[in-house]
Amino acid sequence: MSETTETIFSKIIRREIPADIVYEDDLALAFKDIQPQAPVHILVIPKKPIVNLANAESQDSNLMGHLLLTAKRVAEQAGLTNGYRVVINNGADGGQTVYHLHIHILGGRQMKWPPG
Repeated sequence: MSETTETIFSKIIRREIPADIVYEDDLALAFKDIQPQAPVHILVIPKKPIVNLANAESQDSNLMGHLLLTAKRVAEQAGLTNGYRVVINNGADGGQTVYHLHIHILGGRQMKWPPG
């Protein structure tokens, strides 16, 4: 995979396919997951195509911090006052299915540990 590989997320960014977008700024986009694993399941993605966390570089440090702060903002907007889980899957063994870096925000119920 490379940063030029087309994904469903790049099509969502370009508005070629619909998504239930809950937040957007110049660097990031957040939308509801179409296969939610919790009552609230929102994905936060960078508009810059980065394959996964392992492919992030030192020059992406500001963007990576922005994504986490965006996740915090989106969770607050979603009313997740009792807490939530933030997950980044990395690679096949990590459960990554779309090879465009994304953060899962999961909430609205008690999370279990270990996650699986």
